[in-house]
Formats: sequence, C-alpha cells, structure tokens
Amino acid sequence: MASNSTAFSIPSTPEAAVQQFGPLLLDIGVFIGAFLAVYLIGHVLLIRLIGRWTKKKGLDETIHDVAEKIANIMVFVTALSIGLTVAGFPSFLTAFATLGGALALAIGFASQDLIGNFVSGLFILKDKPFKKGDWIEWTDGTGTVEEIDLRVTRIRTFDNELITVPNGDLANNAVKNPVAFEKLRQKFVFGIGYDDDVGDATEIILEEAENHEGIMEDPGPSVRLTELGDSSVGLQARIWINDPSRSDFVKTKSEFVQNVKKRFNEEGIDIPYPIRDLTGNVQVEDV
Repeated sequence: MASNSTAFSIPSTPEAAVQQFGPLLLDIGVFIGAFLAVYLIGHVLLIRLIGRWTKKKGLDETIHDVAEKIANIMVFVTALSIGLTVAGFPSFLTAFATLGGALALAIGFASQDLIGNFVSGLFILKDKPFKKGDWIEWTDGTGTVEEIDLRVTRIRTFDNELITVPNGDLANNAVKNPVAFEKLRQKFVFGIGYDDDVGDATEIILEEAENHEGIMEDPGPSVRLTELGDSSVGLQARIWINDPSRSDFVKTKSEFVQNVKKRFNEEGIDIPYPIRDLTGNVQVEDV
C-alpha cells in the first residue's frame, strides 16, 4: 500500500532547512523591520505634531493626553498594515481586516453603553463644562476632577475617595461648576427677631463682609430683607469671592458667618429659633 505524502516535512539537512524556511523567515524579518520603522517614525512625528498643535490652540492637558492615545492606536494599526503589505502577506492582511470588522461589529452591539460614554467623553472634551482640577457638583455627588478619560471621569471626593463616573452621566445631566469663572457669589440668610432693628443688623453684616479679606470689594457685599418667617426676619447677605476654590470658599463663608454671629451677640441682636406651643387635653380612660 502506498503511503500518503504530507505538505509539511522535516528537512533532513541544513541546506534543505534554509531552502524550505528561508523565504518565510525573510518575510517575517521584512515585516518586523517595516513595522518597527513605521511605528517609531509615526510615533515620534505624531507626538511632536500633537504637542505643537495643542500648545498652539491653547488646549489643556486632558485633550493632549486623549489625542496621544488615539494617535498611538492609529500608528499601531498603520504600521501593522504596512508591515504585512511589504512582507507579502496580503491574504493575512485581508483575513485580519475581515476578522477585525466582524469583531468591531460584535463589540459594537455588545457595548453600546461603552460607545455612548465614549461619545459623551468627546463632547465633554469639546464643550469643556469642566476641566481637570475643577470641583463640580452633579446628581450623585460632588468632588474635584482628577482625570477626564474617553470613557469615564475620575473624581476625588472631599472625603478623599476616588469615584469613577461614566461620561454619559455627566454629559446627559446637569453639572454645576462653581469655579468656572473668576468670581463666585455666595448667599446666606441671617434670621433676627421681629423686635430687632433691621438697619442695625444690616450695617453689622456689611461691616463684617467688608472687613474680611477673602470677600471682594467690587462687586461689594449687599443685604436684602427676603423673609418674614414665623419667628424671625430673614436678611439675605450676598458676598463675592475672587478666584474661588472649594476650600477657600467654605473657609471664607464660615468665618464671615461666625463673625456676624459674634457681632450680633455683642450688640444684643437676637437670632431666634422656632418655638411651638402645644395645647390640648389629655384624657385617661380606665379599661
């Protein structure tokens, strides 16, 4: 019985091995050389161009980092494609492209939320509702922005906890950025008794605001009578803080309120609290 021949056989001599595997090794060498050349040159050139472009446009560090990540992916795919083409592996390149397309389609269906967060990340980087270092307030919390990525934004809370928030949550809901501008207005309502003089209390509030170095003179502080409560008259103080950060704003507001409270005590101005009188009869019945 005749034996079946195989497509692959172990070479018996070194010369046969070179003849059999030499072309394949040469193609692999060409692929590696072309891949490394394109990748290194593209990486260096693109990184420099991105650095110059972001600097020229005055873009922040977050956009620079994201642009670098996208550029690295583009350079890798380009180098891989050119390397396969130069090495003479068109069939492998075609199979790679077909497989990549199928995987991209499958991943697209399976990760719609991820794609949505990715698109939201692009809108955040474009619209700039906040930037790295800002402290923001959103539906589920508040904190300082540590990093803006394409999929998520990392936020450090004021309890020193790190929260990873999907970009879709920040892009599709209201986000308050108190430090977006150079100055921030704060309001606080002081309650005084009905028998106290509104003019005297107003003067004390304004004096303490003017004496605090953290409160701006222009625009200056103001006081408005805004409430007539059950047990107190509400005087709303409005103050402006320059170049606010959360720590400075909390400290300034706290010190201002304490100083006003101290002056009220010294001047005999009452800060009343609600009093409830309960009336009625209590009946006890024998069972």
